[in-house]
This record gives sequence, structure tokens and C-alpha cells, in this order.
Amino acid sequence: MPLRFLIVCIFLFALALPGSTTFAETNPSLLQQCVSETLDLWREGQFEKLFERLSHRGKTSREQFASKIRESSIRPACCWQKMENFKVISEKKTEATVYVKIGLEGAPGIPDASTRDFKLSNEGGTWKMQLNDITSLAGISGKKSKRATHKKILKSTPSN
Repeated sequence: MPLRFLIVCIFLFALALPGSTTFAETNPSLLQQCVSETLDLWREGQFEKLFERLSHRGKTSREQFASKIRESSIRPACCWQKMENFKVISEKKTEATVYVKIGLEGAPGIPDASTRDFKLSNEGGTWKMQLNDITSLAGISGKKSKRATHKKILKSTPSN
């Protein structure tokens, strides 16, 4: 009997070991919670905390990000409009793709929602949305176009 008990325990332990599946695969609410908390930080104006919750920040500093997103009039909608139709499309150990409709509000003429895929990264055991996805939702472009820079130079140059 003790040998049979030991074999069953070893088998159950082996099933519990991390392998090709992750906890979020059996619990997609972890990914949904990540997106929801990220949108809440943005809506509440906690831009420094939001920056820390984002992945792939590249050369953007916390101050640059906070300044750009503060200038945007777009923000996530509240309550049930914040997220709808959440689905996990794919998931690996360190990255996942989710499909969700995110409600937006702000300036007139902006769409009231964005429905698309979002990539998330698992960094240090925490799921994070990507900075590019948030800046895209906020209507912030990361780079100035050469044409816009050229126009700015022409405007600042005194004419004869």
C-alpha cells in the first residue's frame, strides 16, 4: 500500500510540474486581469505606475511616456465598457496574444472602441501589455515624421 501511495504521489507531482502549459492557460483570468489593471492605471492617470506595468519600453523614458500620454485626450472607458469579448488567442510561457474590445473615450471624432489582438509578455512572473499597444490606443505616435519636422523648421524660419 505505501508503494502504491508513493507512485500516485509522484504521478500527481509530475502533473503539477511546469511543462508546456502555464497557469494562465488553465486560468485565462490572469491575462484578463493584467489588461484590466493596466487600463485602470491609465484611466486613473497613474502614468508612472502604468509605465512600469508595460513591456518593451525601448528608448522611451518614464518622463517622456507620462508627458505624451498626459497630453492625449483619449483614455479607456469605465466599467463594463472598458473590456468586452476577451479571448486568449495563444499563449506560451513568456508571451500571450489576447483578442479584446477596449472601450475608449475622449476627444470628439475618436472611435468609441478598439477591437484587436494585443500581445502580452510574462516578465518575472508578471504579465505585461506592450507600451506600443497603449500608445497606439492613446493616439500617440512614437516618432515624428520627416514631413512634420520639415514643416516645423519652415514655420520657425523667418521669411524674407
